[in-house]
Amino acid sequence: MLAFLTSDQLAARTSRALDAAVVAGRQLGLTVTDATVLHDVFSVVVHLAPSPVVVRVPVVLPSYADLDTQAARQRVELDVVRWLAEQGVPVIPPSPLVPREPVRRDGFSMRFWQFVEQDKSVEPDFVHNSGLVVGLHAALRDYPGDLPFLSAAEPRFVTEALAALEARPDLLTPADLDRARREWEVLEPVVGSRDGFAAAFPGVDLQPIHGDAPAVNIVASSEGPLYADFELATLGPVEWDMAALGPDCEAAYRSAAQRRGVRQLDERVLRFVNAVGMVRMVACLALAPQLPMLVEAVKPAVEQWRTMPFDCGLTG
Repeated sequence: MLAFLTSDQLAARTSRALDAAVVAGRQLGLTVTDATVLHDVFSVVVHLAPSPVVVRVPVVLPSYADLDTQAARQRVELDVVRWLAEQGVPVIPPSPLVPREPVRRDGFSMRFWQFVEQDKSVEPDFVHNSGLVVGLHAALRDYPGDLPFLSAAEPRFVTEALAALEARPDLLTPADLDRARREWEVLEPVVGSRDGFAAAFPGVDLQPIHGDAPAVNIVASSEGPLYADFELATLGPVEWDMAALGPDCEAAYRSAAQRRGVRQLDERVLRFVNAVGMVRMVACLALAPQLPMLVEAVKPAVEQWRTMPFDCGLTG
């Protein structure tokens, strides 16, 4: 049984990621004298001050996510964001000061972004942001690159995490694990296969999407709202980007979609993506030994999930 990382071990991991980012930045010709950690959860995010560059260094990962796997996903992210920036879509772009490629250093795979000064006077407004997501989806429809189908759902991670949680009743009760497995048996054939999705939801179109709740990942800057964090960019239904945001956000999206004359959210697909999202949230408990804060962070979602219909009523 994997032990939880201690506070000292977590601090050491952050320090290693910070050092790797600084060394990599300097090797790429950046001036770095006052590096600062901006964020430290699943990734350590470092501002390489005084250079206007931010490095994102993933540190909490599934066991199968080796450097090659990480770099492949990071190349997709960099290409999608580069393309959006070239179309004039307001995104936080890759840094123009370094090659637009993942960089490996000291066991980490990282990517470099342009530093943006955030407007901290602006309170997050996910309902308002949900209306903006319609515009992002409109832009993404023309993205010319190939994207895998619903890779953002990470079906391999969910399957392996639920198997690992069998040995961790301290993280998930046997009853909860049984329900999660039964739900996943219903959901995995649909989320894991484009043909399976088409059979379950005939006529529902797929397109390039953000993959990770874009309404939550909009940064307020002095230049206005900027889309960020495309590391889960994928091919899927637009409903995936609205999963778990609730009826007010869905209504804002619908209103904006109506104004633009584009497809409305499909209720059955929404139930499907919400069900997948809840099982993924439960599966995240398998990462708690790497990130102990997940135990408390996930608890409200697990409690909510227990009150919800099986698979969000999809097969009911």
